[in-house]
Amino acid sequence: MSLPLSRPSLTHPAQLGLSLIELVIFIVVVSAALAGVLRVFMQAGASSADPQLQRQALAVAESLLQEVQLMPFTFCQATDANVETATSSAIGPTGCASLVENIGPEGGETRSVSPQFDNVNDYHGYSMNGIVDIGNTAVPGLAGYSANVTVVGAALGSISAASGDALLITVTVNGPSSTQIVLTGYRGRYAPNAAL
Repeated sequence: MSLPLSRPSLTHPAQLGLSLIELVIFIVVVSAALAGVLRVFMQAGASSADPQLQRQALAVAESLLQEVQLMPFTFCQATDANVETATSSAIGPTGCASLVENIGPEGGETRSVSPQFDNVNDYHGYSMNGIVDIGNTAVPGLAGYSANVTVVGAALGSISAASGDALLITVTVNGPSSTQIVLTGYRGRYAPNAAL
């Protein structure tokens, strides 16, 4: 015996899908939740430091630190007759003829205009507002940055700070949005005393 197939009632049709009101309510709820999540992301992004600014500041600091570290480190100024033979900063036969190299620039030396820095020591106290290259030409896009250099005697291994044979170089770069990078490096005195 077979059972009769059931037919949907014509008076109460089966409900399929969502009504228009349910769909509109769903869209409103999802939109409100999405707007809240996006607002949190926007606030987090606005309050965090821009990584591009930090990368630029780091590149400037690394470049300036390398420039300083590659300079000669001699007992005497580059124009002294004994610059390549001096074994101390004393004036005399084993030291400088007359021009001892001191911390900071001597005789009007600058980074980019003659007479130029000729020793690591000369960079002590150097600063620039707006980054410029060695020829004093502004680097595009870096006008909002500044850099400062300090050079001081340092203890390094068996070398004492008082000996003057090792220097601590600190480069500080400040950029937009309170971006700051501080890099330090050392420079030791070694023979021969190459002035170039």
